[in-house]
Amino acid sequence: MPSPFPGMDPYLEHPELWPALHHLLISEIFRFLSPQLRPKYLVSLEVRIYETADDDLSIGIPDVNVIQPRTTTELITSNVAVAAPPTQPLTVNIPMPYQVREGYLEIRERGNQELITLIEILSPSNKRTGKGRQMYEEKREEILSSRTHLIEIDLLRRGQRMPVIGNDIESHYSVLVCRGNRRPRADLYAFNVQNPLPAFPLPLRSGDTEPVINLQELFTQIYDIASYDLKIDYRNWEFIPALSEADTIWANAWLRDRGLRD
Repeated sequence: MPSPFPGMDPYLEHPELWPALHHLLISEIFRFLSPQLRPKYLVSLEVRIYETADDDLSIGIPDVNVIQPRTTTELITSNVAVAAPPTQPLTVNIPMPYQVREGYLEIRERGNQELITLIEILSPSNKRTGKGRQMYEEKREEILSSRTHLIEIDLLRRGQRMPVIGNDIESHYSVLVCRGNRRPRADLYAFNVQNPLPAFPLPLRSGDTEPVINLQELFTQIYDIASYDLKIDYRNWEFIPALSEADTIWANAWLRDRGLRD
């Protein structure tokens, strides 16, 4: 069963669902590309592993149970309204270290093992201040200073966008296709929750046939295989992160038209 939404399903941005979607999507792109690129190119699924600590626990951490901290306002109000005796401690939360695993794809020429194209799907830790963003920015700068092509897929509404120049369009999601021989110019596919996911070419060496990655088709296959229609309660769940008021009205009407909202 396909997703009821025309493109990206915003429910899949939920912290408990996103890690699996990230893994499935990068794996599905690998499975799609590998037979098309052989024998000249090899596709490898790589994993970036690091430990970090996060003080914004509301974003959600895969495979880690945390207690939702009180906000700064709540703490200040509590301290002012009820002065705790000096002998009574306050209950607080501290940033806990956890391991992050981020999958990405490398496409190399088989003969000399030269890195031709890098495909990244941004994770929540790439889009907020901390070790994850720092590591990714360093990798991104390294790629952009080379002749390697970069594809950067951002299917997360929350967080700080990766820097681009000349984009005056506000969008929920984006795909950046940055060819090594065209920099600083790049192609940005910007789209919203109301739109289908885009199709875009995979940059390779000049003169080689470039497969087209139809992100919508791959997403639909993943949604069906993972049975997300049975995992998501479209009638009762709230959007995390929240949609704007206008987008919430649109989404609720869209789901009602498909019998998924009362």
